[in-house]
Amino acid sequence: MIKEYPPLKAHPFKSGTTFARPTQVLPEWVTLDDSALNVMTDLRRVSVVNVRAKTPIDMANAKMIRYGVRMLLVLDDADKVAGLLTATDILGEKPMLFLQDMGGTHADIMVRDIMTLQREIEVLKLQDVQGAKVGHVAATLKQAGRQHAIVVEEGGDGNHIVCGLFSSTQIARQLGA
Repeated sequence: MIKEYPPLKAHPFKSGTTFARPTQVLPEWVTLDDSALNVMTDLRRVSVVNVRAKTPIDMANAKMIRYGVRMLLVLDDADKVAGLLTATDILGEKPMLFLQDMGGTHADIMVRDIMTLQREIEVLKLQDVQGAKVGHVAATLKQAGRQHAIVVEEGGDGNHIVCGLFSSTQIARQLGA
């Protein structure tokens, strides 16, 4: 006997419709002895905000403001991580130094011109982070002199997959500093 399934009722797609975005709820407060995972943005639960290397820096800055972040992963045309761009890169001296070397105007500067290249970035491994405390992450960021840290896990092919991010601003907020 063949079972029959009635079709579902279709409805008009309303103008102005948005879409669901994954969210991660981090604890409001942490201590230095809490698990580092309590302050990590888990990219397996939330979407990473990214930008293409060929994007003008003013557009990248607007994207950071719109999403309330201070770092973007920079992707190449094959959706591989080419580097990262921070608000400090955009608002600091890098644009002026680029213009001094290359000429042009501020509007000519692309993300690729001032980003930190992938080969210059050190990452943390998820397996190390899983056993770490917030204090370990804070000390790591301080020692590196960075505001952000990227967390990777190894894929089946041995390549890294970015799976998390740490932000000193986020950690300070959760520590109540």
